[in-house]
Amino acid sequence: MRIDRIGALRASLGECPVWDAERRRLWMADCRSGRIHALDPEGGQARSWLLPAPLGSFALNGDDELVVALKEVFALYRPADNTLRTLARIDDSHPNLRLNDGVPLPDGSFVAGTMHTCRQEGQEPLGGLYRLDTRGRLTRIAQGIGVANGPNVDLRNEFFYVCDSAQRRIFRYRMDGDGRLGAREVFVDTGAYDSAPDGCCFDLAGGLWTALVHAGAIARFDGAGRLDLRIDLPVTHPASLCFGGEDMTDIFVTSISDSGRLAASGPLDGCLLRLRGVGFVGAARPRCRIRP
Repeated sequence: MRIDRIGALRASLGECPVWDAERRRLWMADCRSGRIHALDPEGGQARSWLLPAPLGSFALNGDDELVVALKEVFALYRPADNTLRTLARIDDSHPNLRLNDGVPLPDGSFVAGTMHTCRQEGQEPLGGLYRLDTRGRLTRIAQGIGVANGPNVDLRNEFFYVCDSAQRRIFRYRMDGDGRLGAREVFVDTGAYDSAPDGCCFDLAGGLWTALVHAGAIARFDGAGRLDLRIDLPVTHPASLCFGGEDMTDIFVTSISDSGRLAASGPLDGCLLRLRGVGFVGAARPRCRIRP
């Protein structure tokens, strides 16, 4: 296996890597600064766009737009002309609450969760999981998540997975055909690995990969939630990951240099990494199809 740095970019809070197979480039966010980057993984050249910070997450929407989760609103952003169109606002507002990680669903909608930090002991978190449907209508579909990360849908579209990094657990919900979520269950407790889970992705064999943000590693769990593979990385705080490359066998990993809560100053902290020769093929994420 080989690990390389991609480009010269160094993010404060590198998150949300998205492989764009049509353009053969890797999108990612620096959430603390509100920047979205698109990089050529071969040459390392990058284009960047600045949005209102903090940025929670984004997804490709059709061919020419991004759907973005900002602090409390969902919006459509068009990089070509730098236009931002607000679609919906979450129903809770608090200085320590903001939208965080998100993912497209197979039907073209977008789900993002919130993070509610600095809570008092016993205080229930505000926010939850929100689904923006393809017409731009917003619905809260789950509650009780402190720091939502790594939302994902399995290959059979049966379960919706999400990390609560505050609880150091990966949960899953059974999904129905309309995107509604049933009762949740614990899939993995990553406290056993001395870390919270962060960003997640699936491979074609059904393995769930997550960034062990406090342990400097990424890990693969099989369908029963058993640890199958752990890869230590040359960064202190890996934040998220996705499969990509021409044959979907590379893994791209974003990392943190200073998130406001986590910080590291090693030579590769905050950089984008590319892992080759891992031995798995990734599952491509769908694009959103949100047209209000």
